[in-house]
Amino acid sequence: MLGLGPLGKLLILLGVFIVLVGLLLVIGDKIPWIGKLPGDIIIKKEKFSFYFPITTCIIISIILTLLFTLFRK
Repeated sequence: MLGLGPLGKLLILLGVFIVLVGLLLVIGDKIPWIGKLPGDIIIKKEKFSFYFPITTCIIISIILTLLFTLFRK
């Protein structure tokens, strides 16, 4: 080959990541607790709404950190 092994592995991982994100977008509405956890900030007023899912972001970050740490070894 041409010595492109690391590039090929990177492209495969990127493809898997894109597929996983796509699946999450497709089935995300069917998971009732995503974005509705205690600690998520929701402000609704007459002509304004603000939504910041901070607790959901922290939990997703912890899960991704554990997965990346697990697969690094």
